[in-house]
Amino acid sequence: MSQGAARRDQAAVGADAQAEHHRLEGALSVAAVTIGIVALVLGSIPVTHFFGAIAAVIGLPTALYSQLISATTNQRWLNVIGMVTAFVGGGFALRHGGFTI
Repeated sequence: MSQGAARRDQAAVGADAQAEHHRLEGALSVAAVTIGIVALVLGSIPVTHFFGAIAAVIGLPTALYSQLISATTNQRWLNVIGMVTAFVGGGFALRHGGFTI
């Protein structure tokens, strides 16, 4: 096998590993936004304030961790949106009763 072919094979393996890593980061970013929106919606409805508070408690650390490991600007944008929506949703949930059932 020539050296050029060996380098292409190594580059392909490295690209596959990097693509797999970006899929994890992308999935965490989408999860952060989704949980943040759920926290915002559930926190703004007085009857579902408990579930909104739970979603905020899960969503904010998820978005923060996702921001910590993010690699692209798009992922960082999604993480910030997820953080803000989870925080605001948690605030709405606390306003409507927080963790009381």
